[in-house]
Amino acid sequence: MWQFNEVTAIEYRRERVYHIAFDDGLEGDVDFSEYVGKGPVFAPFDDVAFFRKARIEGGTIAWPNGADVAPETLYEKIANANK
Repeated sequence: MWQFNEVTAIEYRRERVYHIAFDDGLEGDVDFSEYVGKGPVFAPFDDVAFFRKARIEGGTIAWPNGADVAPETLYEKIANANK
């Protein structure tokens, strides 16, 4: 269960996938393909060069155009994948 955990590390893996680590030790790969085409803020995800420019900002993964994904969403994706 997510308890205001923050992203502490990200590592690009392939295509639209980053490995994400949280401050409580939970980590795993997250595929961001589902965000492609979901509004103008995620439109640049079509460009792998842009997608690779992610950084940690505000406790989550973010891109230069202001796109980000809530840390609780990422945490849930990783926790469910590890079940």
